[in-house]
Amino acid sequence: MQKLIQDFSVPAVFAGFITFLIGISVSAVLVIQGAQTLGATPEQISSWLWALGLSIGVSGLVLSWKYRYPVATAWSTPGIALIIATGSHYSLSAAIGAFIVCGILTAFVGFSGVFQRLLSKIPMSLSCAMLAGILLKFGIQLFIGLEQSWAFILTLLAIYLIAKRLWPRYCIVLTVVAAMILCPVFMPFQFPHLSWSLAKPVWISPEFSASTILGLALPLFIINMSSQFLPGIGMIKSYGYQPHTNSLVGWIGISQTLLAPFGAFSVCLAAISAAVSLDDQVHPDPKRRYIAGMSCGLFYILMGLFATTLTGLLMAFPKIFIVTLAGIALLGTISHNIAIAFKEPQDREPALLTFLMSASGVQFFGIGSAFWGLLLGIVVAIILNHRKVD
Repeated sequence: MQKLIQDFSVPAVFAGFITFLIGISVSAVLVIQGAQTLGATPEQISSWLWALGLSIGVSGLVLSWKYRYPVATAWSTPGIALIIATGSHYSLSAAIGAFIVCGILTAFVGFSGVFQRLLSKIPMSLSCAMLAGILLKFGIQLFIGLEQSWAFILTLLAIYLIAKRLWPRYCIVLTVVAAMILCPVFMPFQFPHLSWSLAKPVWISPEFSASTILGLALPLFIINMSSQFLPGIGMIKSYGYQPHTNSLVGWIGISQTLLAPFGAFSVCLAAISAAVSLDDQVHPDPKRRYIAGMSCGLFYILMGLFATTLTGLLMAFPKIFIVTLAGIALLGTISHNIAIAFKEPQDREPALLTFLMSASGVQFFGIGSAFWGLLLGIVVAIILNHRKVD
């Protein structure tokens, strides 16, 4: 306790709050949309946010304290995008079973030490092409919405681009704040009456099937590993820390597994937002920046406890508000993954077929397009012998 008091600093707490705010600013809306896609009730949606807040918050807080460097955890925005894109084909109980399997796989590859070896079997170009294909519909829907509310969308897009030019670290946060201010201006909206009540967890009995595991659990696992854990570990290393990779991945997987029956669909290392807690603006002494990671975890816990209030607020906004924010928030992720997928000329044809199949949304044998897109890309890469795929 004395060590915590000595290392405490206001900038570190502020950095933890900004990390938290960036993590939930738009994707909290996507979580609600994903749960609705699976047929969740308002009580179950609140339980999702309760479970995510506690699993993410506790894991980030404890791991930051244990290892004395900022460990920012979050849910996977691409992961919830996968659920939205494919969730209509699964029941809520089946999806919960997939979340449990994903958590177990994460814990296994972490504690067993096969994390890096397992991911090295899948070419980065194909995993990025799969992810870009899944997210493509969100970017397209942003512009489809112009027919319905062009003034709101173009104004918000302009604010995002200006903020990205001047304050890139906070562009999403500023865009969300602007959207909330502009929503009543451009469309009918009445601010809801909020009651500050504690969220109640709702147990959802899981169901397990081969189609759900192949179509949802495995793609979600691959997305979490490639889009969250790998860049998250890289982000920690880039600031001079030596992350305890196996333990971080393993314990985070355990936290997801334990709270998956209540709606914790994904618990991962934060990637982009983690930089806020790792930067030297937190504290000149790298050994005292872990307070930011602990603070971020504490804010997630508070979010989980008051998830009912948060759910009521977010569900009051019109659908075009959600679609617009989702599309803008995912622009960077879409472009990043497309750039990696098609970077190398010899990878482009397998990546293209993976991208198109994943974006198609087709289902075979109850298995979603993300799995088939990745499988198709691997087969094409082997046939064309562009690169070795073990």
